[in-house]
Amino acid sequence: MQKVSIVVDVQNIYYTTRQTYHRNFDYNRFWAQATANRQVVHAAAYAISRGDEKQQQFQNILRAIGFEVKLKPFIQRADGSAKGDWDVGITLDAMEYADVSDTLILVTGDGDFAMLVDRIRSKYKIPVEVYGVEKLTAAALIRAADRFVPIDSTLLLG
Repeated sequence: MQKVSIVVDVQNIYYTTRQTYHRNFDYNRFWAQATANRQVVHAAAYAISRGDEKQQQFQNILRAIGFEVKLKPFIQRADGSAKGDWDVGITLDAMEYADVSDTLILVTGDGDFAMLVDRIRSKYKIPVEVYGVEKLTAAALIRAADRFVPIDSTLLLG
C-alpha cells in the first residue's frame, strides 16, 4: 500500500475557498479522496490560533479526522497588521515526512512552496500532489507538482 504524508496550510485554504466559493473546505471529503487505498504515515494541519471556541471545535474536528494540529499564536502588531504564517514549519516537516513517504500531499496555493516541491521531488524522488483553489494557486506551484488537484465544489462544505 502506498504511504502518504499530508501537510495542510489551513489559513491559505480557508481564505482561498472563502474568496472563490464563499464556502469552506470539506476536510472529511478531502481525507477520503486523498487517502483512498493509501496508508497515512503522517498528516498535519498548520493553523493560527486565536483561542476562540469555534476555532477550537474546528481543530478538534481535524484531530478526529486524523490530523496532528499544529498551532501558532495570532500576533497583532502595534501598527494593526497581523503576523502568523507556517511556511518554515510546513517546509521542515514536509522534508522530514518525505523521507518516510511514497507521496507527499501539499494542500495550499502559496507559490512560496514551489521550491519545496522541486526539492522534495529531486532529493527524495517521490511525487508531490498539490491541492489548491485553481485560480488562486500560483502557476509555479502547479507546474512544480506531479499532480495538481483543483479544489472545487466536490471538496467544499454545503
